[in-house]
Amino acid sequence: MRIIIAGAGEVGFHLAKLLSFESHDIILLDQKTERLHYADLRLDIKVIKGNATSIRILKQAEVKSTDLVIAVTSNETVNITICVLAKRLGAKKTIARVSNSEFIDNKNEINFSEFGIDELISTEELATKEIKMLLNQAAFNHMHEFDNGQLSLSGVILSKTAPFIGMTVKEAAATFPEVHFMPIAIQTNNSNYSIIPRGDTIFKSGDLVYFITVKEGVNELYKLTGKIKEPVKNIMILGGSSVGRRTAKLLCKKHLNVKLIEKNKARALELADRLPNTLVIHGDGRDIELLREESIKEMDVFIGATSSSETNIMACLIAKSKGVKKTIALAEIVDYSKLSHSIGIHSIINKKLLAANSIFRYIRKGDVLEIATLNNLDVEILEFKVRENSKITMKDIRHLNFPRNAIIGGVIRNGKGIIALGDFRIKANDKVVVICLSDNLKQVEKFFA
Repeated sequence: MRIIIAGAGEVGFHLAKLLSFESHDIILLDQKTERLHYADLRLDIKVIKGNATSIRILKQAEVKSTDLVIAVTSNETVNITICVLAKRLGAKKTIARVSNSEFIDNKNEINFSEFGIDELISTEELATKEIKMLLNQAAFNHMHEFDNGQLSLSGVILSKTAPFIGMTVKEAAATFPEVHFMPIAIQTNNSNYSIIPRGDTIFKSGDLVYFITVKEGVNELYKLTGKIKEPVKNIMILGGSSVGRRTAKLLCKKHLNVKLIEKNKARALELADRLPNTLVIHGDGRDIELLREESIKEMDVFIGATSSSETNIMACLIAKSKGVKKTIALAEIVDYSKLSHSIGIHSIINKKLLAANSIFRYIRKGDVLEIATLNNLDVEILEFKVRENSKITMKDIRHLNFPRNAIIGGVIRNGKGIIALGDFRIKANDKVVVICLSDNLKQVEKFFA
């Protein structure tokens, strides 16, 4: 598949990296030499310097013979223009990244395909959905679902009360043989590096552990990780950004008590009119006295949703110090996404990574159905569709000689999630979720070739 990606920022680079796993013919366009140089050194792609709204540059990239054009610059107007021009010049399909969620809300009324745009991706809508998923399982730090929840990946920091603290993975499996989940990655306390757990790996208090679970295993996971499934009632949102506004509107529909703090007076007044069921407060959410006055200690969740990553992170740390059980911060800088475990924030959401992963789902082809990226986790998470007679089907899992730094987290067969243990035999057409360190990715792919 021949793909042009316009915009070599964090979204474009991450997307090019994901697509390179499937050996697509990728052309990356950008006006900044340093961005293109960075991508050219690290990825097997072609780079072209220039303005992607230039017809000359698009022709130079041979847009007329391109299967897909993805516009992911930081300017939604530019992205829309690129897609319109590309389609007119012969591109088969186009995808535009937008920040204005009104485009998504009204896409059924306005047929964007008539203008040459086949798909729209809203980073704000994706961030709002991510927040909603995190609130549905508020005790967990990270969540990701495969096949509408048939398998779920949940990250949780182990408390001292977890009954398997001090046990090895093998000992825990023997002690709790009926559980429906499996540990697939661990970040030890105060570490930024992940390990793939083996039978002799020991569970320790304070570790950030990622589990794969089936639907019926979620409640078991609460019990065995020492977490309590408490209802969420009171939520405070800092920032009347598009994400803050959409989140407040969504939560109020669920009859939750929502307070939204906005520093800009005019914006606060506008939000008060648009969100009649939300208590909108004009003030600076970093003001500890204001937070006390607004009963921060009674909040179940605090969400930092301003345009400033630093403000969101700092406000979440203040909220945590005041006893808020769940803190969620939006962060535009990808590197900040890796800090949540080490600094004590429960979840950091990066809209750019969400956009790249979402676009990949729109265009996935071949055996790799999905590639997921989670905050804090420096591993690859892939969902494969199993071919006939591939190596992964030849033996039971325990006899496959699978790479040591890789693990089969679960299998979806006939629409149902299964935790696949050593005596399980994978079949053709199964969907298999694999977690591995980057260095082992090529070895893993050979099992599905």
